Amino acid sequence: MLSAVMLFSDAAPGAVAFFPAQDFVAELPDGAGVAGAGRFWIAVRSDQPGLGLALYRAGAVLVLPAGLPGCLPLGKGQAGS
Repeated sequence: MLSAVMLFSDAAPGAVAFFPAQDFVAELPDGAGVAGAGRFWIAVRSDQPGLGLALYRAGAVLVLPAGLPGCLPLGKGQAGS
């Protein structure tokens, strides 16, 4: 359900991309920035519309919203955390 939110809504200021492709960061859209990362995930922040679809196109297997109340945090110093 949450993964569909990222495809159909731009309400979240960021997202967490799980199991990203090896070249994921290089494929991020203009205006998107890495807000945090772990072994199997990368948190991305962007003010541009269509972030969810762009992250799937960049090579994420699963994209969940981040930065909204009740969602995953974006990381220290980022809006919504």
